[in-house]
Amino acid sequence: MAPSPIWASRPRTRGLVLDLIRSARTITRIELAEATGLTGATISEVVRELMGDGLVVEAGRSAPTGGKPRTLVQLNPLARYSVGVQLERNTCVIVVVDLAGRPVARTSFQGVATMPPDQALPLVASQVDTLLATAAVDRDKVLGLGLVSYGPQDRRAGVLLTPQPTDEWLDYPVAHRLSHHLGLPVLLDNDAAAAAIGEYWMGAMDPRCTYGCIYMATGIGGGVVVAGEIYRGTSSNSVEIGHISIDVHGDPCTCGNVGCLENYAGPSALVRQALATPELAQRLALDPAETDLLTEFARIAAAANAGDPAARGLVEQSARYLGAAAVTMTSLFDVDAIVLAGPSFAVGGSIYQAVIQQEVDRRTFARRAHPVRVVPSVNGSDAAAIGGAVLVLRSELTVGR
Repeated sequence: MAPSPIWASRPRTRGLVLDLIRSARTITRIELAEATGLTGATISEVVRELMGDGLVVEAGRSAPTGGKPRTLVQLNPLARYSVGVQLERNTCVIVVVDLAGRPVARTSFQGVATMPPDQALPLVASQVDTLLATAAVDRDKVLGLGLVSYGPQDRRAGVLLTPQPTDEWLDYPVAHRLSHHLGLPVLLDNDAAAAAIGEYWMGAMDPRCTYGCIYMATGIGGGVVVAGEIYRGTSSNSVEIGHISIDVHGDPCTCGNVGCLENYAGPSALVRQALATPELAQRLALDPAETDLLTEFARIAAAANAGDPAARGLVEQSARYLGAAAVTMTSLFDVDAIVLAGPSFAVGGSIYQAVIQQEVDRRTFARRAHPVRVVPSVNGSDAAAIGGAVLVLRSELTVGR
């Protein structure tokens, strides 16, 4: 059984204090009082409760500043764990993270796209069970599982609102069924939003800043974080930059729009364009019957890195399209930075980063007011899965904020 919630008496205060301890790494009680505006007595009582739950431990003394050194406190990373599952069209990535959000175990496997959900979810559950056992993680310390995937989705009901990868997935209660198989709470969320918030939790972004995330796996998604909180919109289906129309006369998209960015700049588009160039397709040994688009796309990106002019041209064209989307993101949300996350940036990420930075520098509306940095994710290809696990930690440990 998962541990009971830890916010029994003062949910907002406990969550705030715990998140401050997490983000500071080490901090004194006096610094916590200054940061929160709470009294020293209240901070002492909350910290005492957190230590009693095993979530916080003392960590030596602060450096002397003329007065008596103060006792530092920090998270106890081994006190709790959570699981993140990235459910992609072709690949499933599973990670286990500790209370600090640091990965302690990982696995991945293919084949989910070919299965109906009533076969795929038991397989996912079995892989989670095996990973927890192999990593020797005490199941009683596991808070839950964050299941992240593409949209649209009904986050509260835990269902996907898309017939992807097959019709059986539409309106299927994925969160409820996976929770039943595992005996753990399951949260459903968007993969791009998860990747975005993972950057904040891992300390890669200033807690006060506003930043965007472009997430590219098989498809393209986006997320925006404002002062440590994900911008959700009405139904948590926001910042879907992959379905911004870049050609009002373009081909219809399965989403209902026309001329969507994903159909010009996504991995499937580049594989399709490469296959239409026989010399390049032959040179890269691309297989028209291959269903694993990410592997085929990685071959194109690797060739681009190696200097193949045709492959380089395709990747740079994709990056320019993404640069236009990044400019749109900066105009709408006035962000400080844009993070590039997801497995499709694993090989050709340096090309994408350079081209997108050029477009942002040249075209952003507020470029004279402040710069916008384009940076790779600190969580790499597993950003969405790690972010899914982080969403569980945030839900359980900072409730009420």
